Amino acid sequence: MKSSQIATFSISRVQAGRAVQQEDALAVEEPLEIRLVYDRQLQKNIAVTMRTPGNDAELAAGFLFTEGIIQNSAAIQSIQQADDNCIVVTLQPGMVPQLQKAERNFYTTSSCGVCGKASIDAIRTISPFTHITDELHVSDQVLETLTDTLQQQQVVFESTGGLHASALFNTNGEFIMLREDVGRHNALDKLIGHCLLNNLLPVSNTILLLSGRASFELVQKAAMAGIRIIAAVGAPSSLAVTLAAEHNITLIGFLRRQRFNIYTGIRRVNIYVPS
Repeated sequence: MKSSQIATFSISRVQAGRAVQQEDALAVEEPLEIRLVYDRQLQKNIAVTMRTPGNDAELAAGFLFTEGIIQNSAAIQSIQQADDNCIVVTLQPGMVPQLQKAERNFYTTSSCGVCGKASIDAIRTISPFTHITDELHVSDQVLETLTDTLQQQQVVFESTGGLHASALFNTNGEFIMLREDVGRHNALDKLIGHCLLNNLLPVSNTILLLSGRASFELVQKAAMAGIRIIAAVGAPSSLAVTLAAEHNITLIGFLRRQRFNIYTGIRRVNIYVPS
């Protein structure tokens, strides 16, 4: 666990009419500015996002990819931490970022990374993996085990109760990897950024588990990474369901032990019916 992800505060805990002084651990939230350098000299401030420190290179790479600004890891020459709250991504000579695909006010908060988008058209990025077909199937019994496994893996959440998580599993329910962040969209960008920088994309043979709700933006980011099955502990939005259907994604919400809702792509879920 990185100490930069947790801060300790002295608080007054009130219970049964009594206030007791004690220490409380909270998830750290700090701004990160993402700068892009291209054409050797041109520099552009792309985004400021409120995030939990850690895995900043993954966050920057994942953000640029899921926004459609870069198409693959080969576009990146280097990623350097300018200071604690600024990271600089330099593109390879000749690589031109697709900035017109991200027409938005690039200030994002920890609760919503999509609020500054200029229009619905501006946030519909195009995945390079739309042509990939799959024969994925997962059993309802496997799906029902995922939330317990996620809780066992959420180290910082266990200490603070204040972070979102995005995790990948295989179709047997075996844990692959996880990223946590105070922003749900940052957690997913970190996860996808790791896959991008390690040439693991597309991750179309995996299940993405979200610790909270499934928003349009999270479905969009998952689609960019070629993910075909998304399960969320919380509710999906109407636009998330529409986008999942457009991209042939299986979208599951309200995932609990022994119950969940399937909003799109039921063909990938094998439901056990006892005889």
